[in-house]
Amino acid sequence: MSYQAPVKDMLFCMQELAGLEDVAKMPGFEDAGLETAQAVLEECARFNEGVIAPLNFEGDKNPGGWNQGKVSTAPGFKEAFKQYGDGGWQGLQHPSEFGGQGLPKTIGAACIEINNSANLSFALCPLLTDGAIEALLTAGTPEQQKLYLPKMISGEWTGTMNLTEPQAGSDLALVRSKAVPQGDGSFRISGQKIFITYGEHDMADNIVHLVLARTPTAPEGVKGISLFIVPKFLVGADGSLGKRNDVYCASIEHKLGIKASPTAVLVYGDDKGDVGPGAIGYLVGEENRGLEYMFIMMNAARFAVGVQGIAVAERAYQKAVEYARDRVQSRPVDGSQPGSAAIIHHPDVKRMLMTMRAYTEGCRAMAITAAAAYDASHHHPDPEVRKQNQAFYEFMVPLVKGYSTEMSLEVTSLGVQVHGGMGFIEETGAAQYYRDAKILTIYEGTTAIQANDLVGRKTARDGGQTAKAVARQIEATEAELARRDSVAARATLQRLKAAREAFLQVVEFVAGNVKARPNAVFAGSVPYLMLAGNVVAGWQLARALLVAEDRVKAGEQVDFMQAKIATARFYAEHLLAKAPGLRDSIVDGGDSVTALAADAF
Repeated sequence: MSYQAPVKDMLFCMQELAGLEDVAKMPGFEDAGLETAQAVLEECARFNEGVIAPLNFEGDKNPGGWNQGKVSTAPGFKEAFKQYGDGGWQGLQHPSEFGGQGLPKTIGAACIEINNSANLSFALCPLLTDGAIEALLTAGTPEQQKLYLPKMISGEWTGTMNLTEPQAGSDLALVRSKAVPQGDGSFRISGQKIFITYGEHDMADNIVHLVLARTPTAPEGVKGISLFIVPKFLVGADGSLGKRNDVYCASIEHKLGIKASPTAVLVYGDDKGDVGPGAIGYLVGEENRGLEYMFIMMNAARFAVGVQGIAVAERAYQKAVEYARDRVQSRPVDGSQPGSAAIIHHPDVKRMLMTMRAYTEGCRAMAITAAAAYDASHHHPDPEVRKQNQAFYEFMVPLVKGYSTEMSLEVTSLGVQVHGGMGFIEETGAAQYYRDAKILTIYEGTTAIQANDLVGRKTARDGGQTAKAVARQIEATEAELARRDSVAARATLQRLKAAREAFLQVVEFVAGNVKARPNAVFAGSVPYLMLAGNVVAGWQLARALLVAEDRVKAGEQVDFMQAKIATARFYAEHLLAKAPGLRDSIVDGGDSVTALAADAF
């Protein structure tokens, strides 16, 4: 079985949890209701299942390569990317004035998942281009937008983000790339950037690099970083391509996973192009505000990376289910079959599959609900509603990124485990998802960086008020569960209530101790992130359970809805049940993390 997009579940999340019909009432989204969402997702599924997914396994084995500064992508990638652009997929969420379709993020997030499930390595190119488009929409001049955005949105050109340098990883204060003004409005850029996804490739006519660098008069630290457009080929006023710029791919990395995605080392200012020494670049926005603009790209990318985690988890789950249905081994422990049976009948295999399913569906519901909040924060006519949704979305970003990617490691590991020894064999395909998933917890900010953001900007800064507002919404769901008399609703209520209370106790601990006991708080920052993500994903599945029970009573989509109920209950009893233990380790365990002196390790 090849990949099949979970369109039904995505539409359920949009309609029942994210309030798609409310999104479709907002200015600019009037045509983006359920009918549109279904048509877009079904076409997205058809394209990715038929064109992109078949390239995944082969791309991992034969990922293309580097030769004298030029990068050839994996077999079929170039042709598939042309179809991707021609189909309008790059412009799905971007403004129609530049050639996009202007659809809401609520729909776009599901399409990003489908694309990444089909082929994570392939999907990284449009993902980074999306981020570059967002940055130029926010900070670019009208002239820059007119010159670059239509070709990027059409898929003719791609975009990158250039932050990291050999000596500057997450600490961007150490960026040393230089930008020297030329007196004509341009700058000459020199320096080296590493880990640049699709920094060089053969799939598009031009690559628009967004580069962090320092001008000669810039102050030290992050306050002295500016952002520049540095195209691979210079662009004329009419949009035509000109001379080859002085940016050169010195090598590409050899990686654990996402092997078909070229990760480039880019050298600027080595006199390798047609413009003399120093790549020609153009300032985006104001000098020394580059980090602020780059964070626009990073926030878009962080959400998308969280969706990548959901995507690879879904792909691993589907493969594990297929194998478990086919693999015959051992007699069931309850004697329900006289001889050996498919392993899907064994309780521990079911436990693994249910864990994979519950994690994936919970995180998908969380991400699509967060995407709807993003849409409301930008398009709702009421300023107060926009403000509330902005706070909710910003709180969700580290959860979607951090929790969804960490869960993808567990899910893809379970996928290998379901296969047993065959999972450890590359030819089976399960191992690729495990290898690919690892990068998701690292790039666009490691899990610890997401956790630091959750502690500092999203919890301590407002004294935990946004977190407590989320908890109040969860409590309202508990009240609805309490009015039900089903076993699933009662079980879910018990665990959700305990998880919410644990979450609130941690929020109080974080907000109350971040200044007095910073080491104790940050020792538990990642567990706090995992607790918060667990609670919010479990809350969304609890909401799904309420809807599903009503649908079953009405006789609507009974099989699908009963599966929803079973999955929500499983999540509550097996995953939400971990919340009180996490609380204990966060609130009481900080001192034991830092007890051992550094030289004692």
